[in-house]
Amino acid sequence: MSNTIETNNLIGPDKVMDVRPIPCSVKHGLIIRNWLELAVGDHFILLNDHDPVPLFYQFSAEWPGAFTWEHLVKGPEEFRVKITKLRQVVDPRSFAPGSCGHH
Repeated sequence: MSNTIETNNLIGPDKVMDVRPIPCSVKHGLIIRNWLELAVGDHFILLNDHDPVPLFYQFSAEWPGAFTWEHLVKGPEEFRVKITKLRQVVDPRSFAPGSCGHH
């Protein structure tokens, strides 16, 4: 089994990024990388199997005022969060991937 995750097309044409099958150890890094690559004003909808609260705290600490976080569906089995990029961030390589905090 390969340890690489295919990052192309993680965000579908419907703007949904389904991270449920992605291992927690790499999930935050992939979500953040995709958000960093968004154009200002663009968004994606994060689809997860748990409420991504630790990720919200990481965004808040790293990029305050650079994003909006809107819960569209809050469980119990599916969580959808619309994450919008409000402004360009200074150094996109300065983030720490972190972990889900769920597992």
